[in-house]
Amino acid sequence: MDRPNILLAMADDLAWPHLSAYGCRFVSTPAIDRVAQEGILFSNCYTTAPTCTASRGSVLTGKYPWQLEEGCQLWGLLPAKYRSYPDILAEAGYFTGVTNKGWGPGSVEASGRPHNPAGPAFNQITCTPKTSKMSRNDYAANFGDFLAQKPDDRPFCFWYGAKEPHRPYEKGSGLRAGKKLEDVDVPAYLPDCDEVRSDFLDYALEVERYDEDLGKMVDLLKERGELENTIILVTGDNGFPFPRAKATVYQNGCHVPLAVRWGTNCPKGRTVTDFVSFADVAPTLLDIAGIEPAPHEMAGRSFLDVIVSDQSGRVDPTRDMVITGRERHGYSRPDNVGNPMRSIVTDDYLYIHNFTPERGPADVDGSPTKAWIEDNRDSVEMKPYYDLCFGKRPENELYAASDGPDCIRNVADSPEHADALAGLRDRLHGCLAAQGDPRLHGRGWVFDCYPYFGRAHPASRDFPDIELQAYQLRHVPDGEQKPTANTSDTSIRWQK
Repeated sequence: MDRPNILLAMADDLAWPHLSAYGCRFVSTPAIDRVAQEGILFSNCYTTAPTCTASRGSVLTGKYPWQLEEGCQLWGLLPAKYRSYPDILAEAGYFTGVTNKGWGPGSVEASGRPHNPAGPAFNQITCTPKTSKMSRNDYAANFGDFLAQKPDDRPFCFWYGAKEPHRPYEKGSGLRAGKKLEDVDVPAYLPDCDEVRSDFLDYALEVERYDEDLGKMVDLLKERGELENTIILVTGDNGFPFPRAKATVYQNGCHVPLAVRWGTNCPKGRTVTDFVSFADVAPTLLDIAGIEPAPHEMAGRSFLDVIVSDQSGRVDPTRDMVITGRERHGYSRPDNVGNPMRSIVTDDYLYIHNFTPERGPADVDGSPTKAWIEDNRDSVEMKPYYDLCFGKRPENELYAASDGPDCIRNVADSPEHADALAGLRDRLHGCLAAQGDPRLHGRGWVFDCYPYFGRAHPASRDFPDIELQAYQLRHVPDGEQKPTANTSDTSIRWQK
């Protein structure tokens, strides 16, 4: 068999379960539904981080964000020493490319890479989108341009990176498109009102734009006779951009969709419950291409056996958990500090360890929903929602799956769940320690030190390198490793 082509379709801020394949009523995604029906639908896929840059870094490298140094944060960089699967495939003869958003946001230039880690860009063709807030990139046409340039004797690896459904949205666009408020299922941590429901409809319209272009890409592959030898993976990089979802490690921050199609190689019509992490994507795609990464180059493990199996449900009994986490998401706190947390998800629980509970959330995307909660925060009815979305978190949080995915009732202090809490905490910390997470090795302060290449938030200071290092030398606890005072590099370098 010829080496398979690879098409990875990644939406920006698309969370589980907002596809019609999962039974969502207010969004229609026939192209993704087709991929799922003609392949496999995963019900337990999780990003490694609820934020774009870190999440995409994991997909590309097969590592967890805390293993990627500057790659752990939004608007950071991905050090060139961490090879991406498109780079590895290109070395093996694959023709690679990306349209719109691959890895990022962050600085490709500062990393010393010749192009985005997802591949060379194909962004020349534009279109007039449905709303003024959607991307003008004609994703499907740019994929066609990529295919037209591909040599006939080479397989391809393409990254379709939609802007949608990332904010901002054109307010009221969902209603104007004929969507209905009553179809929206509002999470229990958000107020159930027309303002919030309408915001979800605007989000849904953007998801459908992503789906439409995917459908055009699938049709193009069929026309060219390449569909059956192309593995298609469809997902979103992190949770949906609403309070207590994106940028958190609650279920709606890290639980993402995944559908895979690969012709006869992937028995169709299956739904599996195996836990799959974004760190598993790169080793899986390399496995499919017949390439074995260098020992210890990737922390994730291939789930090719799940893809080619004819089973539904739990295919691999060892895939019984995933771990996720986050560091700095935005430049939104004084002194540029993050909001570090790690979590572990199993069939029965979600456990979260907040390393700095005193800091509290501070980087929720602006939206009509956020504004509605904040503008009405003083009312008796709104206070519980405000506290859930913007209040400080305790060090330990534990949520039982039997209570549903909204993560409202923290049972960490319940004697009934004490054994579960202790076991999950030990398991999580054991995994993190083995992976070399600085948070478990007395060097957690390093995450607050990495350079930020985006626009500074008004609430924060913009640190030049020399000031950044002076700041860190003041804030490193006694006895811990300190950064080298070297201002000639684009990033902070650490003493060995």
